[in-house]
Amino acid sequence: MKSVRKALRDDELDKDTYDRLVCGECDKPLQTENDPDSIKTVRVCPDCKQEWKEIR
Repeated sequence: MKSVRKALRDDELDKDTYDRLVCGECDKPLQTENDPDSIKTVRVCPDCKQEWKEIR
């Protein structure tokens, strides 16, 4: 699982006009899976199911 920052640099993710993360392949906004016991947040594309981690 790649980090959000690396994916933004590699153009796998983009940001829309409202600064939301968008999948580079599907152009869909990412959903968040938040585990309260973990320090990371998992961002998931609803269409292609790719995942990226983001440190809170």
